Amino acid sequence: MLIYKIFRRSEWDAFHESGETAGAPVDLEDGYIHLSTAGQAPETAARHFAAESDLVLIAVEAEALGPALKWEPSRGGRLFPHLYRPLALADVVWDKSLPLGASGHIFPEGMI
Repeated sequence: MLIYKIFRRSEWDAFHESGETAGAPVDLEDGYIHLSTAGQAPETAARHFAAESDLVLIAVEAEALGPALKWEPSRGGRLFPHLYRPLALADVVWDKSLPLGASGHIFPEGMI
């Protein structure tokens, strides 16, 4: 199962250059990397990146993250994937720009 992380372009560039990341400022503050399922990603984008247009969406294979991936209750009690280790560039299955359209972010075709 693919799960997703949204990065600001500067965060993605730093991750891409270093080969790993402990996440965005909110991830560092919370002590884990926030990820989303395909169904959760649009709400995550709308809630936390509403007016931001220069974003990168990455996909990672949940099963490949091993026991460091925990499914924990978050918004409305729904289970969200949280990663308790740095995310490595080798974990990334694909990355794509996440543009902002007139009615919200435009996710890759077939993802949601």
